[in-house]
Amino acid sequence: MIASPPGEKLATAGPSLNDAQREAVEHGSGPLLVLAGAGSGKTRVLTARIARLIGDGIVRPDQVLAVTFTNKAAGEMRERIGRLLGSDPAGMWVGTFHAIGARMLRANAALVGRTSAFTIYDEDDTLSVIKRLMDRHRVSPKTWTPRAISSAISDARNALVTPAEYARLAQTPFAKAVVPVYNDLEGAFRAANAVGFDDLLGLPVQLLTEHEDVRERYEKRFRVILVDEYQDTNRAQYEFVRLLGARHGDVVVVGDDDQSIYGWRGADVRNILDFERDYPSAKVVRLEENYRSTPQVLALANAVISENEERRGKVLRATRPSGDPVVLVAALDDRDEADYIAAEIEQRRSRNGEPLGANAILYRTNAQSRVLEESLRRRAIPYRLVGAVRFYDRREIKDLLAWLRLIANPADDEAFRRAITAPRRGIGETTVEMLAVAAADAGVPLLEAARREDLTTGARIATRNALADFAAVVGRFRVKAADSSVDRLILSLVDEIGYANALRAEGPEGLERLDNVAELARGAAELVIDEGGEVGLRPLDHFLQRATLVAGLDLLGPDADAVTMMTLHTAKGLEFPVVFIAGLENGLFPLSRSFDDPALLEEERRLFYVGITRAERKLYLTWARSRRRNGELISSAISTFMTPAAEKLVEPQATIRLRASGRSGGVGIRAESPPRDWDDDAPRTWRRDASRERAVHMDEMSQDVPAFVQGERVKHKTFGSGTISAMAGAGRDAKVTVDFDDENVGRKRLVVAFAGLERGFD
Repeated sequence: MIASPPGEKLATAGPSLNDAQREAVEHGSGPLLVLAGAGSGKTRVLTARIARLIGDGIVRPDQVLAVTFTNKAAGEMRERIGRLLGSDPAGMWVGTFHAIGARMLRANAALVGRTSAFTIYDEDDTLSVIKRLMDRHRVSPKTWTPRAISSAISDARNALVTPAEYARLAQTPFAKAVVPVYNDLEGAFRAANAVGFDDLLGLPVQLLTEHEDVRERYEKRFRVILVDEYQDTNRAQYEFVRLLGARHGDVVVVGDDDQSIYGWRGADVRNILDFERDYPSAKVVRLEENYRSTPQVLALANAVISENEERRGKVLRATRPSGDPVVLVAALDDRDEADYIAAEIEQRRSRNGEPLGANAILYRTNAQSRVLEESLRRRAIPYRLVGAVRFYDRREIKDLLAWLRLIANPADDEAFRRAITAPRRGIGETTVEMLAVAAADAGVPLLEAARREDLTTGARIATRNALADFAAVVGRFRVKAADSSVDRLILSLVDEIGYANALRAEGPEGLERLDNVAELARGAAELVIDEGGEVGLRPLDHFLQRATLVAGLDLLGPDADAVTMMTLHTAKGLEFPVVFIAGLENGLFPLSRSFDDPALLEEERRLFYVGITRAERKLYLTWARSRRRNGELISSAISTFMTPAAEKLVEPQATIRLRASGRSGGVGIRAESPPRDWDDDAPRTWRRDASRERAVHMDEMSQDVPAFVQGERVKHKTFGSGTISAMAGAGRDAKVTVDFDDENVGRKRLVVAFAGLERGFD
């Protein structure tokens, strides 16, 4: 144990510390848990404590191990400590868990079957190894993607589950497919003198567990261990800290159980909740003074997080003066919500001269960005996405747009080249290049060459059949496009080509991509409405034109004044003067699956708390009374997070469109619809649990569709008056063919639900 410092040697701590911060910095010896609330200055505490210990001569720099979660944080910590000390703390180990693990492994490489020159494989390298092992064990990548297998193994390794234990627990077909790959992965890495990213956590724990002399050497060296963001540690990181700190017990961990939001990637909030279980003599210090947000923001944050039962408990106290009230805005639908946010940002700029960069828009799922992006674009408001790709630049969106381009224009060879691989169908680049040569010689597009037997004779029979099948699918959908709305065309296409299954097989990342596919269909449905319900190739062309122009916008320069957009997970650790949290509805935030899992619901609530505490001066919460899902407006209920106690702390507002609709009301008025996940609106073949609910909504929608008869006179807001010459379909899919009086308009095929037709006009 380190000696208690003399009371007079505290100059390095500085006079700017509050009482709780000073208590943590001056703590003598033994374990310490610092519960650091959002915006409470935890980094100052960590750096001041390390500087005090070194500056007062209690420990040497090389006896200090400081662990952070990002390389940037590690660099900032070393720089701050150097400034406090007046010199670089040479010899101190400060870095991420992975960086420190790599350093330890290089010094002891032989004990884990490597040399000190081992290579660290990145994700792509690891995937290549996994693909080869899958091939060796005949695990079909069409059934289970290499990325999904890799993700499962990564989860197991971070949880310190050995291959033998994984094999013993494997029950599902997927888990059983993982077993042989996991069994052979370590051998493959050893043979290549390489380690995977997860090995940088797992192998150091193995080293410290199996080699007592190594553990004793590091235990003796590191007399003080400090860990930042302890609430985000997983099993391997927890064991690493426990093993190294066992001898001296001088383990200081800093974190906030109320900001533990990474359970989905292995973080265990119990590590911080049960700290005294491993260190019974631990002192606990709470940092509750917040230097970031106004009292109004913090009052809401405290009210929201107090609903969680699994927490240590603390109350944030504001040090800033009183500010603007938190606003809770109800919108008519998701487009109205996005338009309100964009308009409010615009007004703040013109009214207060506020830079666009002061604003951040946060949301639960990446798919929500599409409607927000489009609303900002319509107003020419620059924005940047953090931690994500712009919607129309995402791989799955580009894949489906390639299909739609080829359906609209069979001569589009670039679209052919992409669509033929989305999803993969056993046709590689060599085949496509061979086909391209034959097509060029014959003077026909690639699609035409694919359907002609005389131009594919050089390929294997299976490949020729695959090319013909692909061409046939495109042909069928070109016929279907003439009588289908773009949103229905997309949904039908995704089912027909098995694209949903291909994405689902990619694991959690694939499911998020599937959400984006559903959002693409929603965007198409909006265009159908904007264009008066017209179906056919012309609306498809318009949709593709809009998507192409959006995707081709110039990227912002690094210094451009722009709104920041990101998911709530990405926002952790950041702060902004003005924050908008969009989509505060049951089934979206929190996700509906959390209602069956108390631990997940509490993590969702912590995520909301993180979002609230990003705001410095002004916070807007927005929700939509309905969201468009596959072209249907489905009622939404305000999030369960907005309890009666929370509602008292916000100023309720309604958008102009909602007020004009007559549906506005008090904050506490909640729709009776059950919670649904954002992705539950995908076709029933995508999500098993959505089918019954979708059928109900389809019936409800059908009751609202006006009924017309053949020969009836109608009026369209864009095309004018005309006569219904034919009818087809029923309910939401009901369509009419109208011969319009204007010869320049002529005959149009319209979806009744979207056309807004009025009857009885001569």
